[in-house]
Amino acid sequence: MATIRPFAALRPPGERAAEVAAVPYDVVNRAEARELAAGNPWSFLHVSRPEIDLADGVDPYSEQVYRKAAENFEELKRECPLLLEEAPFLYAYRLGAGTHEQTGIAGCFALAECDSGTIRKHERTRREKEDDRTRHMLTLRAQTGPVFLTYRDNAGIEEVLAEAKRKPPLFDFTAPDGVSHTIWRIEPKSATPLTEKLQRVPVLYIADGHHRVAAASRAREQLKAANAKHTGEEEYTFFLAVLFPASQVRILPYNRIVRELGGRSPALFLSALRERVALFENASPSPERRGEVRIYLEGRWYGLVLAGPPPHSSGSSSDPSTISRLDVSLLQDLVLEPLLGIEDVRTDERIDFVGGLRGTKELERLVDSGRAVAAFSMFPVSIEDLMRISDAGGIMPPKSTWFEPKLRDGLLIHVI
Repeated sequence: MATIRPFAALRPPGERAAEVAAVPYDVVNRAEARELAAGNPWSFLHVSRPEIDLADGVDPYSEQVYRKAAENFEELKRECPLLLEEAPFLYAYRLGAGTHEQTGIAGCFALAECDSGTIRKHERTRREKEDDRTRHMLTLRAQTGPVFLTYRDNAGIEEVLAEAKRKPPLFDFTAPDGVSHTIWRIEPKSATPLTEKLQRVPVLYIADGHHRVAAASRAREQLKAANAKHTGEEEYTFFLAVLFPASQVRILPYNRIVRELGGRSPALFLSALRERVALFENASPSPERRGEVRIYLEGRWYGLVLAGPPPHSSGSSSDPSTISRLDVSLLQDLVLEPLLGIEDVRTDERIDFVGGLRGTKELERLVDSGRAVAAFSMFPVSIEDLMRISDAGGIMPPKSTWFEPKLRDGLLIHVI
């Protein structure tokens, strides 16, 4: 049984929403964040990535950075200004990108349900990233960007959202990247049946935002320890998220680039590949089906056939060894580790990752410019695989999924 709770959002006025809204803190590096925020004092990147307002040499995890986050947050609240809703609400949040559209429920979800397994994860978190967001959250006493949750579709929930979308929106704008963001308040008379319908949904899944959830959980423990009157209903026992039906979720490939070929020349690397996998020339840049990968090397695209679909499968596996049959796992086991010596993709500096939205042209650019020696274009993981692996208590390989379009930070802030 899943629980959602309305909250009194801290938010920008409607006319400033487009200026305040910022991409998630972890999808851009410092230079990219600085460029996006340039000339815009309202950009929430000044709060989520405050190092952009400090010298390049400043450690992004230093005390100075968190102080700057607090200063920038207070200035934004005062000068923008950010407004605190007079009452708690749930919200309908619609994302649009080209012909794709998805609408979810924004609200607060119980951290206790992450502990119990009602809200399930599929990704391991890194301690240093947890430390950063926990400290950021406690410094601001706020959760400033939503987690992306999903669930197996429930028509009753979608009908209530359709009703909410008939009213004038609170925010409606298109970001510079072409993604539209429209948010409506859900009135209390609609929120009650919505929460009741959601209570009949047995399981939710974290799609994107595992580090935010982990940080919220750690912040809860610290605030609980400092509160002698803790009841379990405090705002810090909940986390901010938007919940989307699985049928509307779009996963793009999470592509790979490598900076060297394990000491081999390109010709020798291709020869070694042929001994391990089926390799063909003149391939299209994007794989057409599961079990295939494309590699860009010396200005040419090659196709790798890693494996066929599992028996009785039509694109999403019912095989109990789902994790080992994911393309990212097969690539790791057949190519990256044995041929390139890359054992841990999270820590090896010879490999990097490119979100699918940037496309295969970006892979070509990185190789042609010499920033990488080869690029691997992947077929996207299915949402069914993600949910199945989560249900089994499994952990997806690192950098398996790229969800797009992405939610924005700074539009709906949860004060804890």
